[in-house]
Amino acid sequence: MQGYTGFLTDTDHIPKHIAIIMDGNGRWAESRNMKRVDGHLQGVSSVRRTVEQCAELGLKVLTLFAFSTENWRRPPAEVQFLMDTFLKTLFSERSRIMNNNIRFKLIGNRDKLNEKLVHTVEKLESDSSTNNGMWLILAINYGGRNEIVTAVKRIISKGITPDDINEEDISNHLYTTGLPDPDLIIRTSGEYRLSNFMIWQSAYSELVFVKKYWPDFTEEDLMYAIDEYSERSRRFGRIK
Repeated sequence: MQGYTGFLTDTDHIPKHIAIIMDGNGRWAESRNMKRVDGHLQGVSSVRRTVEQCAELGLKVLTLFAFSTENWRRPPAEVQFLMDTFLKTLFSERSRIMNNNIRFKLIGNRDKLNEKLVHTVEKLESDSSTNNGMWLILAINYGGRNEIVTAVKRIISKGITPDDINEEDISNHLYTTGLPDPDLIIRTSGEYRLSNFMIWQSAYSELVFVKKYWPDFTEEDLMYAIDEYSERSRRFGRIK
């Protein structure tokens, strides 16, 4: 992937919602003969840079895919390290989130998350709910198929009959209800798939794949992806 050269020509084409599949922390570390957990720590720095840049650009929503429902298959020690890192990062970034008027939300199944992490998440969600800046959405224990199943169960529990269920009902019972679907999805590490991420919401998202591991993702890479997005014609099935 080429570096960004500053040719974003139309700020009106900056997406409202960017979602990022932050992939490659472990491989970044292994390529440097480091422990995989070192890659996760380095990835936190990339998160901080990206959040700050997106807020400065005036983005409405930034979603970061941090831990999938499939990631529980990783070695228990690595999973525990990730959970501890999520907790420490939320503590350390709390003041930054509040001072920058950011609204925070976690999406995913919280049942398997430890009580302290859930409490910290819910406290930050509550405290930041009156902020009116960018939404920062963190996807932990998230899977797109599981999200749709959960939405269907919620609809059934409300007594809505099958014949009355429509697309709006599904959207309104997803974890992302009330938020716009992602305009742009970026995946790092050179993999070319969504990996069960936002299966419903990504129907008309533009996709950009970056051949860098997440810890190496820079401000220039983000601007390059946004510029590529701005050059695409989004017809949503219409003829222009």
